Amino acid sequence: MLMKDKDNCKSPMTRLHAREKAHFRRLFENEGVSDFDDILKVLDVFLETEEHITSSQLIELLKSRGTELEPSVVRNALRLFTNFGFAKKLRFEDGKIRYEHCHLGEHHDHMICKKCGRIIEFRDDKLESIQAEVAASYGFHMLWHRMEIYGICSGCLKNRARIMPLSRAKKGERLIIEEFTGGTNARMRILSMGLKTGDAVEIITSSPRGQVVVMSKKRRYAIGRGLAEKILVKSQEPFS
Repeated sequence: MLMKDKDNCKSPMTRLHAREKAHFRRLFENEGVSDFDDILKVLDVFLETEEHITSSQLIELLKSRGTELEPSVVRNALRLFTNFGFAKKLRFEDGKIRYEHCHLGEHHDHMICKKCGRIIEFRDDKLESIQAEVAASYGFHMLWHRMEIYGICSGCLKNRARIMPLSRAKKGERLIIEEFTGGTNARMRILSMGLKTGDAVEIITSSPRGQVVVMSKKRRYAIGRGLAEKILVKSQEPFS
């Protein structure tokens, strides 16, 4: 009877994770690292998730798998993973620190949805080549790079209203003013600022409690959130 090699029956990802764990053991097993067995438990769960995960999320994930560890142990494990190239620490625009796998010889960049927070990994060899060429054209020796593209994912676009208040728009969006609501006084205030229906605007900044700052016709406009609620806009991009 022909016997199959057990390793060949495993998925490429499973084999990769087993190799990463073996590397980790080889580096630290004889180094007297405290809580080594617990750190291996953290590594197992960390390798199983393909998410970009915070330390708090990892603690909860461990707990859901029946492993309850002190937060300091988990944080120390993530520090070791990062320092020795098993994990990469990321801080996106929301300020939270997340961790992802760092597999040898692999590189990817990220697209981050400003609506739902989804993080999409991507790699484009042509883009990588262009970045290297641009660096070389400036006489710059590139060691590493990170690209983050912020926008709205396809799922959120499908569920998004075609017309919405300006107050709900995200930084970087390019929109067209569709109409004003809220009565004559609000309309006159908006018109007196120099904005009118049909104008194209780009969101420069927008925070939940602060003003919405937009650019239109190469001018900046700071609009209070109450007034921004009364300006209805639509995307310049057609919805699919």
